[in-house]
This record gives sequence, C-alpha cells and structure tokens, in this order.
Amino acid sequence: MAAGLLTELLAHPGVEERSSLRSTTGVMAYHGGNLEVGTDRIAEAVAERTGASSYVVTQPDSLRWHIPSKAFRPEESAALARFVDHVERVVTIHGFGRRSMFTTVLLGGRNRALAATIGAHLRAALPGYEIIDELDDIPAALRGVHADNPVNLPPEHGVQIELPPRVRGNGPFWNGWDGAWPTPHTEDLIDGLCAALDLSP
Repeated sequence: MAAGLLTELLAHPGVEERSSLRSTTGVMAYHGGNLEVGTDRIAEAVAERTGASSYVVTQPDSLRWHIPSKAFRPEESAALARFVDHVERVVTIHGFGRRSMFTTVLLGGRNRALAATIGAHLRAALPGYEIIDELDDIPAALRGVHADNPVNLPPEHGVQIELPPRVRGNGPFWNGWDGAWPTPHTEDLIDGLCAALDLSP
C-alpha cells in the first residue's frame, strides 16, 4: 500500500479527524461524513454510551474519496497512533451497498469471539436483518482480516461491521421519514451494539 494517502486525505479542506480516549475497547469509523454516510455518527454514539474510545474521520459534502483501510496507517496520524496504542480491541463501522444485500449486516475482522457476541445481540435488536458472522459467508473483499487493516492492529484485534444504507438511515426506504436522527433501525442498531460492548471484557 502506497504511503501518504492518509496524510493527503487529512490535509484536504473540510476533512475532520476526531478521537476520544476512554476505555480499552474502541470504536472506529474512518470512512465517515459524505462517504459512508452515518457511520461516524453511529460510532460516536456507541462510544459515548458505552464509555469506549473512539476514532473517526469525516469527509465534507464536497468530497467522496475512498482510500483503502490499509492506508489508514498510524505512522501518518498521531491521533490514530494514540488510539491504536490505547485500545485492546476495536469495532470498526463501515458502510456498503450491494444489490440483494440491503438488509444484510456483515461482521468480519479477526476477533471472532467478539463478532459472535455482537452477532447475537444484533439478531435480537434487528430481527428484520440478516446478520452474518461466519467469515466464509462474507464476500472476501469485506472480511476485514488483513493484518494491516486498522481493525486488526490492537492486541485482541477487532470486528469490522459492514452496514447497508437502510440500517444507517439512508436510501429510499427512509424517503418519507421526517423524524430526527437516528431512524428507528439505526437506533435499534446502536442499542444492540451498546449491549454487546457492555458485555465485552
């Protein structure tokens, strides 16, 4: 992976990097803002409610630049380096959209025990969604198991959660929704994640 992509992204006007260090469980969303809409808000809501540490990067409305997860290198961000050094396990919130998977949530990453715990809670919280936590059933590009992926840098690694637009409160399903954020599905998602992380070691 070519060095310098994260440095370039963070230098772009309107890009924001935010981090809070709390417990040794962390929640990340580094494709936030206008890119994978809603992921940063979900991550920060979960971190605030559970006392977890957080790290998010958001892009302004004028930018939609997807740089690969492996490009988020601690060597290029003091805030990310502090976050990775502080936490022992992490949950990373991503967004994805694939035809026929608009009600599918994918749980990748190398911490399979935590993935199973999160999976059980999300099945209870989101009965209208299919929660997939078996790696072999997740598309290879969305498994999040590469050693350089930030979700796997802490000692206990972590869980990469891929969320379709609907559960993030986006897309045609919510065109008639005139309530405040979060939408009911997003609120249920946040409740399920908070319950799972409250039980994590």
